[in-house]
Amino acid sequence: MNRMASVALRMGGFAAACGAFVMLSGGSVGLAQQPAAGGAQQAPAAAAPPAGQRGGAAAAPGQGGGRGPGRGEVDTLGTGPWDFGAGAARYHVSIVTKGLDHPWGIAFLPDGDLLVTERPGRLRVIRKGVLDPTPIAGLPEIWSNTGQLGGLLDVALHPNFAQNRVIYFAYSKQHPDPAQCPNRVQTCSATLAVGRARWDGGSSLTDVKDIIVTKGFTGGPERDPRSVGPASGSFGSRLAFDRNGLLYITSGDRNVPPMSQDPQTHNGKILRVRDDGSVPPDNPFVNNKAYLPEIYSVGHRNPLGLYFHPVTGELWESEEGPQGGDEINIIKAGKNYGWPEVGLGRHYTGESMTKGFSAEGYEEPLVFWVPAVANSGLSIYDGDKFPQWKGQAFMGAMRAGTGQFVARVTFNNKGLPTGRDHSMLADLKQRIREVKPGPDGYVYVLTDQTFGAVLRIEPAAPPAATPAGAPPAR
Repeated sequence: MNRMASVALRMGGFAAACGAFVMLSGGSVGLAQQPAAGGAQQAPAAAAPPAGQRGGAAAAPGQGGGRGPGRGEVDTLGTGPWDFGAGAARYHVSIVTKGLDHPWGIAFLPDGDLLVTERPGRLRVIRKGVLDPTPIAGLPEIWSNTGQLGGLLDVALHPNFAQNRVIYFAYSKQHPDPAQCPNRVQTCSATLAVGRARWDGGSSLTDVKDIIVTKGFTGGPERDPRSVGPASGSFGSRLAFDRNGLLYITSGDRNVPPMSQDPQTHNGKILRVRDDGSVPPDNPFVNNKAYLPEIYSVGHRNPLGLYFHPVTGELWESEEGPQGGDEINIIKAGKNYGWPEVGLGRHYTGESMTKGFSAEGYEEPLVFWVPAVANSGLSIYDGDKFPQWKGQAFMGAMRAGTGQFVARVTFNNKGLPTGRDHSMLADLKQRIREVKPGPDGYVYVLTDQTFGAVLRIEPAAPPAATPAGAPPAR
């Protein structure tokens, strides 16, 4: 978009943050940056409202707010199912499975089964709707600590998985030198790695190897004075394959903001590699020795969503800002997305961005949130079960007070954002880590909780007709 249009959008964002914003999607009206009322209706066979839902008990203390891991020690979800919305906008939500500890990534297998990662370091399979109680063995050692955000992260299937049975997984990897890890929790140097393995559907992975161990080891404030937070944060770590079979990897700034602009580290970047980890010859910086050759774009903070638009083929990314300025971006080769130089939020020190909200040489976001909602997984719907949602973006949100819902963003025929609905799943009061359409046309959601779950969103059954001559329901 041109700069004038972008500035106008940004100014509109501030107005929306301070006042009412008419959400054109689904006819919802509410505050632009606050979750709207969901209008939840319990399905006929459902249990009582979950704790924290309107009409239910209060949410458990410590269930999670802000951008932390949300370590609730009780199950606040309930049993469901639930119906939400009204009229043609109604949809049905059911629980595929519980029993997951902070599920992070999901992959849809050709036979309809599901692979799901758990952040503490387990790879799980859901067979015919039932969670296998035994995790899949064979993963490498994963740097994961209770209450921290590193661990086993995204999972993706090779484009030819049905033939080669190859999967990919992103995870946090401890430095091999013990001297770099004097305290495993607070001062341990770690980085992002992506592994590749074969899985025949059985109990263990085989042929496990790293295709990339990113150049970005860091150990938190005690080991790096530039750090503004723990080394376990801001790993990014979404995976997506393009139509040519190339793999894109989001890598967060690891709470060391200057790394996002440093061309000699992978932190704060989106990377692009072949399926074996080698560098494509047309990567934007492959002939520039000042840059690491895997870099595809720079200037990212914590990119937690990555998805190829099913119609245009564009690469879309969702990214957490600091205090405000969560974004959806369209990623272009070799471009700079601004962090920490420009942005719509403030640093945790209270200082504004160095160059304000925009500057020459930096790409503008397509959609942004002020205040922050702690955005996470991103997808664009193109299924046949919800024709009214085609072309709309769906994004998870995790922040108590301003988040904990699925954001649904609508666009006009020019591709510009025209509205957003924050009501989806808001009544469940769950941190939403990922939202992704399945091959069956339904939408699958991962809740980022100690008692985490996989949810499925389906069209709601039409209301039962009133028999002829019967009095109307009251």
